[in-house]
Amino acid sequence: MFDPWQLLLVVSAIAIGWLLGRKPKIEANDVPAVRHHQYYKGLNFLLNDQPDGALDTFIEALEVNSETLETHIAIGNLMRRKGEVERAIRIHQNLLSRPSLSRVHLHQAHLELARDFISAGLWDRAEGLLLDLIKDAPELKAVAMRHLLEIYQDEKEWQQAIDTAKQLLPKRYLLKASPPVDASINDALAHYCCELAELALQKKDFHSTRNYLKQALSYDRSCVRASLLAAEVEYRTGHLPKAIQNLRKVWGQDPVFIPETVPLLKACYQKLDDDQAFQNDLKQALDICPSVTTLLALVELIKSKQGDLAATEFLGKALAERPSLRGLAKFVELHIDNSGGRARENFSILQLLIEQLLEAKPQYQCQHCGFAGKHLHWLCPGCKHWGQVKAIRGAEGD
Repeated sequence: MFDPWQLLLVVSAIAIGWLLGRKPKIEANDVPAVRHHQYYKGLNFLLNDQPDGALDTFIEALEVNSETLETHIAIGNLMRRKGEVERAIRIHQNLLSRPSLSRVHLHQAHLELARDFISAGLWDRAEGLLLDLIKDAPELKAVAMRHLLEIYQDEKEWQQAIDTAKQLLPKRYLLKASPPVDASINDALAHYCCELAELALQKKDFHSTRNYLKQALSYDRSCVRASLLAAEVEYRTGHLPKAIQNLRKVWGQDPVFIPETVPLLKACYQKLDDDQAFQNDLKQALDICPSVTTLLALVELIKSKQGDLAATEFLGKALAERPSLRGLAKFVELHIDNSGGRARENFSILQLLIEQLLEAKPQYQCQHCGFAGKHLHWLCPGCKHWGQVKAIRGAEGD
């Protein structure tokens, strides 16, 4: 059975045969004869289940012109999607070697070749082609710049990414009205600034960190990552009330990320020695967005202040309203601590089973492409969208 790309070869073979057959009879000289020979040679390769030989022969047989350009590009793109990047590069380089192509078609071939280089990890060569396109092909400028962003993200060249992304923003006019802004560009700019902020934070350059985070929030006021980092800066510099203020800011930006604020919120209140304020914040957070992480933090606090019995009773009521595997695991753990003999053994077996079940479950999922994993990624490894990976909610999640 043919796979999709072999099917495309069959269609291409038919198209090539038709194109060759429609040539006027006066062109029946040596060159068309060679082309017909190449066509039948390629067809023979295909019928004998030798698609690689068929591909090379059909490309050689198919004259490059405005009518056949799309076929060449389609075959090259199919090779790239199949992982045959070297073949895709050869096909698109073959197009660029044809001086008969128009300026528009040459630019299109340049773009496809740049995409081949990106797929092959040849970022420097792709960058050179894209920069040429930006200069010489205004109609492809936006597309080329987006590919440049992809390169700079992979290379972690965040300042270059910022400089490029800013060129994709519409120019502000003197009037209040302005062109609509692509939200994905603003999201990306905010995260590029956060990346620089994290690098500065690692060097304990708190001044630069704050400046980068201020820029991030200027691009995207709802950037949760910027608020979390701002809280981390204030915590490290001893400004605990400011740290708590930034963590609470997350609650309004995107309540789904409230669980991500809990560990640092706990650390702040421990340093302030204010368990009551921490308990009040946890209860308020649960009202805004129920989550297992927040619930378990509250259970631990109740256990430390009122004992196991009160914590078990509180958790049992919470699980009756909103069941969850992680909550059940904690519920079983509390019973183990207060059981003995055969009951303790049975609870331990149940706890082990729940832990094994949880181990197989992802904790985060991209809202755009569905990528799932155990850790929070600000840049989705699957679709390369920023800020779309969030905690999975429900009985098996948070």
